[in-house]
Amino acid sequence: MVKLTIVGRVEDGLPLAQDQIYVNQQDNASFLFYKQQAELLLKQISKDPLLHPRMTILLDHHSFHFLVEKKICYIALSDSSYPRKLLFQYLQDLQKELDHFDETTLIQTTSKPYSFVRFSKIIGRIRKQYMDTRTQANLSKLNASRKQELDVVTEHLNDLIQRRQRLETSEISSLDRRMSVSSIWCSRYLQDIALRWTPVTIIILVILVIFKSSLIMTDDYLISTMI
Repeated sequence: MVKLTIVGRVEDGLPLAQDQIYVNQQDNASFLFYKQQAELLLKQISKDPLLHPRMTILLDHHSFHFLVEKKICYIALSDSSYPRKLLFQYLQDLQKELDHFDETTLIQTTSKPYSFVRFSKIIGRIRKQYMDTRTQANLSKLNASRKQELDVVTEHLNDLIQRRQRLETSEISSLDRRMSVSSIWCSRYLQDIALRWTPVTIIILVILVIFKSSLIMTDDYLISTMI
């Protein structure tokens, strides 16, 4: 069965709505754990644009499934035994319902987590249709999609987090190296050297220019006397 549904904004990982059935389960330790993992997954998706738009993320005996469409991410948690094709049909139904709303309101003006309450009610209504996989409607959906290939990437949540951590570590190391080189050239020591030796260097260059000019003038004079 579908145990958790969150709809969030990909741009910054802000959760916009959740199924209201879970609002009364905030003190449930198991629920809080999976909700935190779903929010963490949403953040990971917002930070990693290379992720596949359809993925199944494995965690214990459960699976997170997410669909990214038009800068919105739809995440659902289910038992591992729940039919994946049916689950993605559920996410697509949510996406179609959300298309009826003003995209500008969702993406630009929403600033508080889970403040899109109107859509929370819609999530609850659609979720009820997918609770029992044995209903005639759901069996028909499964039969209709039986021959269709599901373009979904499967990965374990820990692998996803570790890959992101390695990427962040690499980015930090690269930034540190650039800052180290920059700090050397901007150091106080080099500034002191520049202040001390720049006038001397200028004087030496002036002397060399004058000396070379005098040599040229002397050569011209010698040539003229010989003529």
